[in-house]
Amino acid sequence: MHLKNLFLTTSLIILAISCSTNNEGSDAFGNFEAETVIVSSESSGKIFRMNVEKGQEIDRGFVAAVTDTVQLHLKLEQIKAQKEAVNSNKQSIRAQIDILEEQKKNLMVDKKRVEDMVKDGAATQKKLDDINGQIAVIEKQIAHTKTQITSVDKELNVLGTQQQATEDMLNRCTIVSPANGTVLETYMEQGELASPGKPVFKMADLEEMILKVYVTGAQLPDIRIGQKVKVIVDKNAKENQSFEGKITWISSEAEFTPKIIQTKEERVKLVYAVKVKLQNDGTLKIGMPGEIRW
Repeated sequence: MHLKNLFLTTSLIILAISCSTNNEGSDAFGNFEAETVIVSSESSGKIFRMNVEKGQEIDRGFVAAVTDTVQLHLKLEQIKAQKEAVNSNKQSIRAQIDILEEQKKNLMVDKKRVEDMVKDGAATQKKLDDINGQIAVIEKQIAHTKTQITSVDKELNVLGTQQQATEDMLNRCTIVSPANGTVLETYMEQGELASPGKPVFKMADLEEMILKVYVTGAQLPDIRIGQKVKVIVDKNAKENQSFEGKITWISSEAEFTPKIIQTKEERVKLVYAVKVKLQNDGTLKIGMPGEIRW
């Protein structure tokens, strides 16, 4: 009887050690999330073309959608036509200045000849004064015509600014992906009316995932930003899969445990949020539970 009790006691001790070894406790628990980007329209108009759908992987610069550009194209053509007309007017004004300059040049030749004749007594002073008067009139005409050039240049500057603004609005009609990632949600369909600031789709880079976990105040001294930790997820019903992660953020303020924690006793504890970033091989999904050990 004594030997039987000894055998039973020894067996229980071995079993307890075995269970303790195989069920190593994790240090913190949480769920996976990703850094999402909501891409919005920057222009008003119907969605002319929608090139993205939920689950699609897209690259930075990919044309995700295009809004109607007809009115902006028409406005741009109108501005270009106005610029051509103003430039034509500018050339006409320059031609007038050239003519006046040529007239002045001829008068200056006549003036020199009359001055010589006045010295020789072959012409009167009045004739010289008349030529000087004609030159003065020509010079005023030239000065006035040059002010028209200045006015035309200002008009061209205004039209140039309008053209740049219209071209910028045209560019904003093309909605492009700001980064590489996966489309998580689409908020609009082709033919719907877009407006500035209205969300078109949501995306995230799922190659890098974030596990947001919660630690107690007693655990804070054991962790630091930049520290590498072991991230564990369920591989199947019986096995786990581990990844290497790095702590990138630790909350500076305590909060009550989120309601996703199951028991009421745990929810009333004050904890600190911690974010762990890790590379995703396609296994990890947004919302999936995970745990860490350090």
